[in-house]
Amino acid sequence: MAKTRKNKSEKPVKLKIKKGDYVRVIAGDDRGAEGRVLKVLPKEQRVIVEGVNIIIKHTKPSAAHPQGGRIEVEAPIHISNVMLLVGDTPTRIGKKINENGKLVRYAKKTGEVIK
Repeated sequence: MAKTRKNKSEKPVKLKIKKGDYVRVIAGDDRGAEGRVLKVLPKEQRVIVEGVNIIIKHTKPSAAHPQGGRIEVEAPIHISNVMLLVGDTPTRIGKKINENGKLVRYAKKTGEVIK
């Protein structure tokens, strides 16, 4: 009986972007678009951003959509293609321990602690 070995890519990575963050797309077709993060997919290192990377999905009639047809939905984009907005400026994110000994995120450009 052979042992199965996990790939390194299967291990979820701690990401600095979280659900609810306001981000700007910095690369790709939707470059310059801004929106709120709806969902974070850590295993795939992707995020779903509101109003960005819209695709058309063809669906069969169901209880939710009795007509069926074409529905526009947001598709995931890679986390490296988005940057957190603090105020109006895109910034990188760091982590540090605050005076209470708690690990917090902060904006590297301004030094401001992010909720």
